[in-house]
Amino acid sequence: MKTSKKNIFLNIAAIFMVAMFFSCTNDTKKVRDFLADKNLPIAVGKDVYHVYKDSGQVTSKLVAPVLNDFTNKGHAYNEFPNGIKIITFENDGKDSTTITGNYALTYTATRVSEIKGNVVVYNHTNKRRLETNQLFWDQREKYFFTEDGFRVTNITDTISGFGFESKQDLSKWLLKDITGQLEVQKEEL
Repeated sequence: MKTSKKNIFLNIAAIFMVAMFFSCTNDTKKVRDFLADKNLPIAVGKDVYHVYKDSGQVTSKLVAPVLNDFTNKGHAYNEFPNGIKIITFENDGKDSTTITGNYALTYTATRVSEIKGNVVVYNHTNKRRLETNQLFWDQREKYFFTEDGFRVTNITDTISGFGFESKQDLSKWLLKDITGQLEVQKEEL
C-alpha cells in the first residue's frame, strides 16, 4: 500500500512539473516589448572588457564597469552609466588614442557616441590632450565634436574655448570662441 501512495504522489508531482514546464514559454518579442515599455535594458554587463577587431587586427578596446544594453528600443543604444574607457589602435597596433568619461551612450544604428562628465581624449603619438564635459564621437567618420567648453593641451600649447571639432587622432581642428597661448615659429622671407 505504501508504494502505491508513493507512486501516485510521484506521478502527480511529475504531471505538475511537466504542466509547469510547458506553460512557462515566453515569446521573445513579448519579453523585449515588456522590457522596453518598462525602460529596462535587455541585458546588463558587469566589468566589461571588449576587443574590436577588423581583418584580424585589434582596432580598439572598450572597458566599462557596467553596460546596459537597450537594443530592444526603437532607436537601439548601449548605456555606460558608471563610465567608459576606449583605447583605439592604429599605426601598426600601437596605442593611438585613449578616451575616458564618466557616462556614455552609444547608438547602434548611427555609431555615434555621447560621452559626458570629465571627458579626456589623449593622443599617445603627439601627446595632445582634449578635456571637456561633453563630447560626441562619430565612430564611422572617426570624428569628435562638442559645443561645450574645452581645453586642448600639448607639450607647449594650451587652448581653451567653446566648440571643438577634430579627427579622432586630435588633428585637423576646427576651434570656436578660443583663448590661449600658442607658440609659433617666425618664418623668414
